[in-house]
Amino acid sequence: RSSLSSRSSCPAVLRIQAMADKGMQGFLPPFKHFATNAIHAGQEPEQWRSGAVVPPISLSTTFKQRAPGEHAGYEYSRSGNPTRDCLEKAAAALDGAKYCLAYSSGLAALLNICHLVKAGDTVICMDDVYGGTNRYFQKVASENNLKVIFVDCTKPKCLEAAITPETKLVWLETPTNPMLKVIDIKACAEVVRRHPGVLLAVDNSFMSAYFQRPLSLGADISMYSATKYMNGHSDVLMGLVSVNRDDLYERLKFLQNSLGAVPSPFDCFLCNRGLKTLHIRMKLHFHNGLAVAKFLETHPRVEKVIYPGLPSHPQYEVTRKQCTGCPGMITFYIKGNVKNASAFLKNLKVFALAESLGGFESLAEHPAIMTHASVPEQERKALGISDTLIRLSVGLEDEEDLLQDLDQALKAAVSGEFPSKNNPHPAFPTG
Repeated sequence: RSSLSSRSSCPAVLRIQAMADKGMQGFLPPFKHFATNAIHAGQEPEQWRSGAVVPPISLSTTFKQRAPGEHAGYEYSRSGNPTRDCLEKAAAALDGAKYCLAYSSGLAALLNICHLVKAGDTVICMDDVYGGTNRYFQKVASENNLKVIFVDCTKPKCLEAAITPETKLVWLETPTNPMLKVIDIKACAEVVRRHPGVLLAVDNSFMSAYFQRPLSLGADISMYSATKYMNGHSDVLMGLVSVNRDDLYERLKFLQNSLGAVPSPFDCFLCNRGLKTLHIRMKLHFHNGLAVAKFLETHPRVEKVIYPGLPSHPQYEVTRKQCTGCPGMITFYIKGNVKNASAFLKNLKVFALAESLGGFESLAEHPAIMTHASVPEQERKALGISDTLIRLSVGLEDEEDLLQDLDQALKAAVSGEFPSKNNPHPAFPTG
């Protein structure tokens, strides 16, 4: 295929590009050929006898062999199938990776990675992470004699001090969930490299491959809950893991097949389809996210806003140094107490009160009660996950509607009153 420009002449796309470029000033330049790779990598019509431009969904669980042990690359669908191959090749290209493997969920990807270490080994985990990751390490891995230490890895010196001869894996998440701390991946990679035999894995779910490439910054493993931005449509549960090392790929490929936590061909088809618009979606997520963050920062009902794309963020310069932009994830403290926070969430009309993130629709949630309820209360308190903390996943709706919705919900939250039971979610005014 001839090289295609990542810029489009479509007026709508050009408007999004102009908005995104304005917001991305001071960040790394976009990764070259991203859009072209998203659309074409692993999608060659020549691989199908039909010449289909869109890869077909291969539902067969088994494949006919020419002779015992002689096959056309596929034996059994758990081990691999054409639809999953298309997704994995496309995702690898977007991550700047040699290989990518797909799993049935982000936690399934975490499970497979943790099988690279054994009982008695130590894992160092960032102290602020997705609630499911925290739960797995504290209540599952630790029960199987895997020692897990939680460390604030925004300070590389703390990471250095925590590494022992038993340390075999360092798990970072940046930006973190829900406090949006940003970790200097390159600085942590330099620390890890001084200790041979230690793997560095980065959960890149919040940034997506469009805004951040952990492998290029020294990580051994780049991991995603592709349920979030990579798929981007809130209709697929999936995990992705990218690596460059041949030995790591072979070990993970063996585990992928042996543990069996693989996605269905239909889910692979949907995620592969989602990747085709990742570059466009992320630009608008950044535009809307930045607009919402700036709006909240000046709102009298807001105590504090945390957004890596704002100069007020403590790791703003780190973010600009290692990222091409920021997603639509915003955390803020509302003034008042849990009653005010609940009233705000219940009065939202465009934002849906729901867990998860990274879809085209805007979501809002209460971490202490919802996504991070499994984190012990004392740890939540130490991290700053209080009763007035709210997490937003800003979607792709019109900016003015998002700001208007937040404003009316914040004003309604002053009295702590909930919407009428007869009309709990009035239609948002349009026109």
